[in-house]
This record gives sequence, C-alpha cells and structure tokens, in this order.
Amino acid sequence: MNTQNAGKKVLVVDDDLDFLTQTQVNLEAAGFEVETAESQKQAEEYLEQNHPDVAVVDLMMEHLDAGFALSYHIKKKDPKIPVILVTAVTSETGLEFDASTDEERLWVKADAFLAKPVRIEQLIREINRFLEGK
Repeated sequence: MNTQNAGKKVLVVDDDLDFLTQTQVNLEAAGFEVETAESQKQAEEYLEQNHPDVAVVDLMMEHLDAGFALSYHIKKKDPKIPVILVTAVTSETGLEFDASTDEERLWVKADAFLAKPVRIEQLIREINRFLEGK
C-alpha cells in the first residue's frame, strides 16, 4: 500500500459500474480513500456532507452534460477541489474535448480531461499531480 496517498479522499462518479468498481479497487490499492457515486445527483448529495481532495467525474451520465454540471457544482462549492473529467465521448461521437487553455478550463470547470479507456497509472499520475499542489 502506498502510504503517501493515505488519507487523501477521491470521489469517483460514473454510471458505468464496471469502471466505477475497477477504479475504486485500483485507487484503494494505491492508498487513496475512495468514495463512489453512480450519478450527478448522488454525487451532489455526497458533496453536501463531504469534501474530497480530488473528484474524478464521467462526462456523460444520466444527462449528456451531467459531468459538466457536476464539475460546475464542485467548483462552486470549493474551487480548490481538482476535477478530472473522464469520457468516452471521443470514441462514441468522434468529437474531441480538451481543457488545455485557461479560458477552456474556466468555461468547462474541469482541471483535466482523460479519454476512456483510462489507464490507471495515468489517472493516479494526474491525481498526484493535483495533490502535490495542495
């Protein structure tokens, strides 16, 4: 177990239960405390009482823009919580999303985008990159 990540809370929100479970198991193996939610609504309820260190949010859930709306909600609650949007939208639609400029990040309210399938090493690297700044 990685003690460097001990006590760091990661909220993972995705309506794909396989992705949710696999990500939770892998992040816990890396030493993170992981909470999960299966929808924007469930995540917003969790956020009323809790404060994660990082949020990993699927873009398309119960609504096509649920990830954007949830990112906005998270940033409104606490702008310091890093939000990593994960999405299969590129493989499903051919459209590419990016948040590489300050203007795009301001509009999107996400700090990073990762395309599914996400390699767990890549996700852990992104999470740690944001946690180093905290």
